[in-house]
Amino acid sequence: MEDLKSPYDILLKPFVTEKSMLQIERDNKIWFIVQEKATRDQVKRAVEEISEMKVSNVNILRDKEGKKAIVKISKDFSAEELATKLGIF
Repeated sequence: MEDLKSPYDILLKPFVTEKSMLQIERDNKIWFIVQEKATRDQVKRAVEEISEMKVSNVNILRDKEGKKAIVKISKDFSAEELATKLGIF
């Protein structure tokens, strides 16, 4: 995966819906649309690098809109703070 060097090559953009907004507030999870070739580990490292927060879990799903990653932020940090930093709030 040499072409995915930068976190911004891996994380294309935040994915924002009513459900994802609820999960930011309730479950400390944030959704991203990610590069098709990206692995869970690459997504985890990319989020940790851009946010300076610890990631506890990454789930990947694919649908008609592309590949998405649901990233659970560690309890020591806030997904709301990351969402604000990314301009979601």
